[in-house]
Amino acid sequence: MPDAADYQIKDSENGVTALLTGDWTAILMGAAPERLAKELKGRGGVTLDLTSIGRCDTSGAWGLLRAGHDDAAAPSIIAPPQLQRLLDLVRDASKTPPTPAVRYRPINGLFDRLGRGVMGLGDSVVDTFVFNGHLLTAVWRAMRKPASIRWAAVFSLMERAGLDAMPIVATTTFFIGAVVGLLGANMLSQFGAQLFVVELIGIAVLREFNVLITALLLAGRSASSFAAELGAMKMNQEIDAMQVLGIDAFDALVFPRFLALLLTIPLLTFIATLAGLAGGWLVAVTVLDLTTAVFLQRLIDNVGLTHFWVGLSKAPVMAMVIAGIGCRQGLAVGGDVESLGRRVTSAVVEAIFSAILIDAVFALIYMKLKI
Repeated sequence: MPDAADYQIKDSENGVTALLTGDWTAILMGAAPERLAKELKGRGGVTLDLTSIGRCDTSGAWGLLRAGHDDAAAPSIIAPPQLQRLLDLVRDASKTPPTPAVRYRPINGLFDRLGRGVMGLGDSVVDTFVFNGHLLTAVWRAMRKPASIRWAAVFSLMERAGLDAMPIVATTTFFIGAVVGLLGANMLSQFGAQLFVVELIGIAVLREFNVLITALLLAGRSASSFAAELGAMKMNQEIDAMQVLGIDAFDALVFPRFLALLLTIPLLTFIATLAGLAGGWLVAVTVLDLTTAVFLQRLIDNVGLTHFWVGLSKAPVMAMVIAGIGCRQGLAVGGDVESLGRRVTSAVVEAIFSAILIDAVFALIYMKLKI
């Protein structure tokens, strides 16, 4: 069993010598430092003999330094080299001045957060331009040498981002089409214009909701997935290992995701269109007692394919933006899990905001063009 901290004091002509024994640790030293300091207080020529100490940790070293402290003269210490290094380390640490308490001022904190936000926005813009430039270089290399494209990775990502997303896209747009039909039927019936519900459903689904709902769902699924996957690889230093091997991360990781989403979103938009029209058709047949033939005929005569192509023209732009945001946030992940969580959240928020903004810009453009 380890011995508790103890000491023996011997008086001599040259002064006082304190022979310390036992283990001077946080558990075993107890009140020995206080008792030793009380007995040595006011005595001159104090020598601490530490050669018989068993074990000593930082708590014990701090207790020894406090016990042998005298305002008149520092004690002489006889100790083994390893214990002497520990005492010197604790002594130097104790001399470090304490960090002054910073008084919090709300107005200063507000301006500090605003400044950091502006600087962060500037850094984000610069990083986005750098990422886009690197991505365009990878696209140019793939166009020059199509054989270098990793088609296996592209098809695998298309399955995850496309086929696996079909059920949720179809279900969501089905209910969106049904809701539009119900609202239109409720409002237009007040004016006796129930038949125009077909045009309302067709234009809303074909022109806006099919591609917008698809983009928002992909922003939640694919952008977060891309950011999490690339972020985890960045944390595990797999991307650094690829660079050491001479493999460009944009060619191996970013471009396949970019191409997969670009090829997948038109198919998902078409599925969303069919599902949305099916939801509107169900409402028109059950609520307004329209026949399927009337619904389809009014859809063909008064809506046409123009609105469908208008909606589909937004899909590639949204795919490129969503894939780029997810991959950029993933490559910006640091070395900790907190950074991964922040980047995944930023990827989803930025992708959703960008999809809505792109839809609004396209709406303004087509309104000016009268399309």
